Order: sequence, then C-alpha cells, then structure tokens
Amino acid sequence: MNLTNLRVGIIGLGYVGLPLAAAFGKIRDVVGYDINKERIDQLKDYHDKTLELSSEEIRESVYLKFTSDSNDLASLNCFIVTVPTPINESNDPDLNPLNSATKMIGSVLKKGDIVIYESTVYPGLTEEVCVPILEEESQLILDKDFYVGYSPERINPGDKNHQLADIVKITSGSTEESAEIIDQLYRSIITVGTHKASSIRVAEAAKVIENTQRDVNIALINELAKIFNIMGIDTDEVLTAAQTKWNFLPFKPGLVGGHCIGVDPYYLTYKSQMLDYNPEIILAGRKINDGMSDYIANKTIEMLSDKGNIEPNKVLILGLTFKENCPDLRNSKVFDIIDILNKNDLIVDVFDPWVEQSLNKSSSNFKLIRDLSSDYYNAIIIAVAHDEFLNMGIDKIRSLGKKDCFLYDLKSMFNSDQTNLRL
Repeated sequence: MNLTNLRVGIIGLGYVGLPLAAAFGKIRDVVGYDINKERIDQLKDYHDKTLELSSEEIRESVYLKFTSDSNDLASLNCFIVTVPTPINESNDPDLNPLNSATKMIGSVLKKGDIVIYESTVYPGLTEEVCVPILEEESQLILDKDFYVGYSPERINPGDKNHQLADIVKITSGSTEESAEIIDQLYRSIITVGTHKASSIRVAEAAKVIENTQRDVNIALINELAKIFNIMGIDTDEVLTAAQTKWNFLPFKPGLVGGHCIGVDPYYLTYKSQMLDYNPEIILAGRKINDGMSDYIANKTIEMLSDKGNIEPNKVLILGLTFKENCPDLRNSKVFDIIDILNKNDLIVDVFDPWVEQSLNKSSSNFKLIRDLSSDYYNAIIIAVAHDEFLNMGIDKIRSLGKKDCFLYDLKSMFNSDQTNLRL
C-alpha cells in the first residue's frame, strides 16, 4: 500500500465531491462517479450547475474522468464517498444514500483497497454501519483484506475565500498504516495541511460538532433577537456594540437551513439518545432555529393585519436559497415562510437571481418572478443577503412596495431607520 499506486474514485459529485475530484484530477488519474446521468453529461460539457467550479476549473483537471457507470469503478483501489447524509421527516438520519454507495463499493472491493468516507455522520457510524456492509458485500475482512478511513468534508457552498485547499483537512484510518496513506493522499491537494486524528470516531465527532456548535450559538442569538424585538431594541445594534469586546463571538440571527448546520446536529442527538442520554441544549437550539420561519411569517402577518388592508396582501420575498451568493436550495427555510404566508391567504412572489426559473414548474404556492414591479407589494421580506440586493439599494427595494409597505430585513443589510423591522 503506497500513495503512488492509489487509483482514486470519488463517489458523489455534488458540492463536496466535485471540488475534491477536480483537485485530485489536476495531479493524478481520478474517476468521478454519480448516479445522476444528467449531472455527468453536464460535467462532461464542463458545466457545473452548483456554480462551485467554473468551466475553466473543470478543464484544468486534465486527469479527471466522469462516469455514471459503476462498472468503471472496478479497476480502482481507493474510493472516497461524498454522498449526502440527510434526515427524514422525523429528524432521524436517512442513511439510504450512504448505504447504497457502500453496497456498490462493496461489490467491487478487492484485497488491499481503501474506502474513505467524507459524508457527515455520528461518531461510530463508519465502523458500526458502513464496515459491516462492505464486509458482507465483498466477503472481505476489515484491516486484514481492506481498510477504511474518515476525512470529513469542510466545503462551504458559495464561499470563494475558503476553498478546499485552504481549509485544514482532518484525516483518519482504521490502522496506523492506512491512516498515514490517507493523510498523505489529502496532503497532496490541501495547501494548508492536514490534521491526523487518533481514530475514525474522533474524526467523525470533530466534524459533527463543528456545525452543532454553530447551530447552538445561532439559536442563542435568535432567542435574543426575539427578546429584543419585544423590548423595541434593534438586535444588530446590540451585537455591534457587544462585539467591541475582543472575545464576543460574532454570530447573527437568522434562518438556519442548508445541508449542514440544520441537519448535522440531529445525527449527534440521534446517537446520543441511542445511548440513553438526552442532549438538552442541542435539541433546544434545534427547536429555536427550526421555529424561526414561523416567527418571521407570523410577524409579517401581524404587521399586515395591523394595517387593516381589505384586498389580499401581496408579499415579495427577496431570496430563496439557503445562503447568499449561491444557488443551493437544500433545506432552505424560506420555503417554510412561504407555506405559512400562503396558508394565510397572502399572495407570494419570490425574486432570486441565483435560482433557475424552471423551479416554478413544481411550485404552486408562490411565483418565481424575473421582472420586478414598482408600487405593487404590501410587504417585502429580504430573506437572503445576495450581493444583487445590496447593489439594488434601499431606495430601489422600497420602490417595489406601496406607500405603506412593510419592509422586513432579516439579514440587516440596511440601516434600522431604512426598514420597518430587522431580525
């Protein structure tokens, strides 16, 4: 087992897998696999719909080949799994994508092969869930015939300042030798270096608490925002004042969506409850953050009700993605706001220059618009801090609403005296 002989395959070419495949593809042969043939065809044409990579960046990966045929994986000896690890409607881990990928790898696994997982999981899942599947499918034995590792993804969609090579990579392996080979593999593409954890379980735990910590801190600020709103105090002004102390953590209130912060904590709480420990703070934070859509929608309804309009109120929401300056809609809590407004007979338009117009084909409770009308809306909610909205300016945004339009700035993009309410 050595670095030179590794023939690498990336399983799953989403926000995590594609940048990883492209990085390896600049220096070594690598196969990028995804079950979505349409996605593969687009990548073969050098188009990434997630906008994480440009056409030129894909072209630069001259040793990267794309496929949706699992037979193309048979000649590989190192598999890196980057498939999603979502939750179900009960907020329990949905391991179907991970299990399916693991079964597929197990069917082609050979003696001496390495399987590395990057998908976010709870501590112990790689060895307790994935390894038995690999052993059953391959009829091989861990650490005798094959090896596993865990190196959690740290991709931040839409963030061009913190790219794959610029973020320290945690690595681990099932044996000392495999851990070292895995660490060397990632060191070949990570400019700032790696951190080799003492075990797979430590690496898994380190990843899952990254987003859990952020989730809990945001929940605290969201609760403070609710309290300050009752008091008539602007939350952003409070935070600006508090941040003058060097050790104050600069978290902001807001919606917590996406595939990471709003999902990963449930993996940890699931495992914790399996062990008969109820994680009170983590679950309390999840409850607060999951409830922010209701809070924002109801506050909007309340403000419109106070105006006493007879005709159906028309609401414009600026932004639909889960975060600014990216097209990622996964687990966006803006959809929840729309649902509540819609159920209260409000007419909702959404403007988001990052979202494809085709989305509206499957959406009946709002209209995704491309042209903005002046003097039209009773309420405007700035939900996502896209640069385009900042560049529009407050006067242009205000002009979209009627004279007494309620402007709710969830991201504090504009000054408090320019809006009716900031979160």
